[in-house]
Amino acid sequence: MLTIADRTFSSRLILGTGKYPDFATMRACHEAGATEMVTLAIRRVDLRAPKGENILEFIDRTRIHVLPNTAGCTTAEDAVLTSRLARELLGTNWIKLEVIGDPDTLFPDAEGTLEAARELVKDGFVVLPYVSDDPVLCRRLADIGCAAVMPLAAPIGSGLGIRNPTNLTIIIEQAKVPVIVDAGVGTASDVAFAMELGAAAVLLNSAVAGARDPVAMASAMKLGVEAGYLARGAGRIQRRLYATASSPIDGLIRS
Repeated sequence: MLTIADRTFSSRLILGTGKYPDFATMRACHEAGATEMVTLAIRRVDLRAPKGENILEFIDRTRIHVLPNTAGCTTAEDAVLTSRLARELLGTNWIKLEVIGDPDTLFPDAEGTLEAARELVKDGFVVLPYVSDDPVLCRRLADIGCAAVMPLAAPIGSGLGIRNPTNLTIIIEQAKVPVIVDAGVGTASDVAFAMELGAAAVLLNSAVAGARDPVAMASAMKLGVEAGYLARGAGRIQRRLYATASSPIDGLIRS
């Protein structure tokens, strides 16, 4: 079970709600992935849309926790304001904090993220910040009261997979809160690798929404998370330079 702040989840796969060809496909992907939490970009959603066109109608909120995010914010002030708006609109104090520092790479702004996180934690939010794979920054965010840290695997939407497993391993080993690998994964093997490193969960969107068959990919991601988590617990064999026979030689018939 995955525990973040005051909530417990059976699923360790978190999905997004953007870039899908339509809301029906999005809903089918959520079901295929068996996710129990999805992110929602509050600044990009028209919550006053007419019936049949409101994204919230296509999210089963009886079993899926909606995690609003501050996507599109470039300053701490914007992120804090957007978080408070999300709390009023959706009735939740959970927020995925994003403060973007570069419009081309979408890398997060470390200083702005820290500033916004401090303000939001003081204001009673459950803060899950999207950050670079910087162990020091992740430790500072945990120390100021963030409920989890969400270091990127690679640039958002790139599909490059985990570029720096060493940094992620350090973050996970030092973490006092759950580490959720966020952004840049491309396929199920990337997700399995993240879980094998010891991540508590994986958050992704483009890898499913942009797949040739999004529903099948969502199912694959679910299985990737499960396989990686089980493998981490099982413990892999030691790497060796030379071969080691898998069958003992004792008792072999001699010529």
